[in-house]
Order: sequence, then structure tokens, then C-alpha cells
Amino acid sequence: MRILRNQTCILVLFASAFWATDLSAQTGNITLMQDPKFEQLLNEKRKINASITINDRYKIQIFSGESENAKKALAEFRKNSLNYDGTIVFNTPVYKVWIGNFKTRIEAERNLAEFKKKYPNALLIKPNK
Repeated sequence: MRILRNQTCILVLFASAFWATDLSAQTGNITLMQDPKFEQLLNEKRKINASITINDRYKIQIFSGESENAKKALAEFRKNSLNYDGTIVFNTPVYKVWIGNFKTRIEAERNLAEFKKKYPNALLIKPNK
């Protein structure tokens, strides 16, 4: 009885080894269809990201507070000053309005003196990534 059981096990092993050689897993080709506008959009995004430098530029913070007030401050700034770019940054728990993108500290300090007349709480910052 024991010999028969061993022979059956050996037979099953050989049969499964034989059938396993015929099996293959997921062989096939994948074709990816992509809209050409998607590649254009990615190229534009790469250009924009390359032009944005955060670490080596100075900015002026003109507001820090709640979301709605930050939106109002940014809208007011954009209405009055078309020469500078402005953005809202969320840093828990407050929203901050940053303006400008100044290469040197001297340039930023000159503009800070000008902005302090309209925004007394304005301060010079050099954001980290």
C-alpha cells in the first residue's frame, strides 16, 4: 500500500512537471493609444516647472490669515499692481499671500519699502521648497 502511494506521488509529480512546461504566463503585446494633446500639455508643464525657481528667489508676504481674507487681499493686490505676480500659499493653519519673484535681496528690499506703504505688515521672505 505504501509503495502504491509513493508511485502515485511520483507519477503526479512527473505529470505536473510535464504540463508546467506547456504553460506560459500572460504573453502578449500592449499598445498604448495616447492623445497628442496630452504630450503637448506635458511639455508645457515641463517648461513652466523649469522656469519656477523657489529656493534662490525672494518674495514679499503681504498677508497672513484666513482663506477668504487672503483671497480678498490677493484680488485687491492684482487689481492695483499688474507688474508683480501674486499667489496664495497654505501653511497650516494660515493662508499667506506672497508676491513677486525677486532675484536679489536688494531688489526685494527696495520693493518691500514700497509695499510697506500700502501693506504695513509686509515682510521679506525666502521660501524653502
